[in-house]
Formats: sequence, structure tokens, C-alpha cells
Amino acid sequence: QVHLVESGGGLVQAGDSLRLSCTASGRTLSAVAIGWFRQAPGKEREFVAAMSRTTGGLIYYGDSVKGRFTISPGNAMNVINLQMNSLKPEDTATYYCAAAATIASVQSADIDSWGQGTQVTVSS
Repeated sequence: QVHLVESGGGLVQAGDSLRLSCTASGRTLSAVAIGWFRQAPGKEREFVAAMSRTTGGLIYYGDSVKGRFTISPGNAMNVINLQMNSLKPEDTATYYCAAAATIASVQSADIDSWGQGTQVTVSS
């Protein structure tokens, strides 16, 4: 199983930027695709972004974050970053890293491993 740990959350103001990181350990070879989800209080979990770790990997974004968020590999092979720019109060949520065997699985929330989540709060 893959163990995922998120970091980088915090409290920022609207318009600010924040970078989240997801560090994977364990059976990382099985985590072909890594994604980010978020969930705000009282709301359903929302797909944010996903990328395939294979060569020529695909990247997908949720409609609400396109053009503002960027998912990318970190400096280490087992790290995936989520750069969040032009943050809005509606981006406030707990952000979760997720791993699955395929990027299609991530998009459909058919997840093999979840991180514990990191809180992002954007004040107006």
C-alpha cells in the first residue's frame, strides 16, 4: 500500500498563493496516478487535479481550479506538488492527496490510498 502525507496548508488572504506537497512512501510503483481532492464543511468531496506519473503523463484539472492551480512533480521522485495561485475564499477546504493505479481511477475517485489531509483557509 502507498502511504501519502500532505504538507503546506495554511491561512492566506484572497489573491495569495500556496503550494501543497504530497509525499508518497511504501509501494509507490503501484501509484501510477496521483491526485488532489478537497472537501469543505457541509460539501461533497471535489476533484481538484490529477497527474499520471508515467512518461508523457496526463494532467487533468477540476473546472473550478483551471488556470489557477498547477499539479507537478516535486524535486524528489516521490513528491507531487499542487501550486495554488489567485486563491479565493471558496477554495477553503481540507485538501487530500490520493493515489490510484490509473488517472481515470483518480478522476472517478476510485482511490487506493488517501492522505490525512491538510487545511487551506482563504480569508476575504
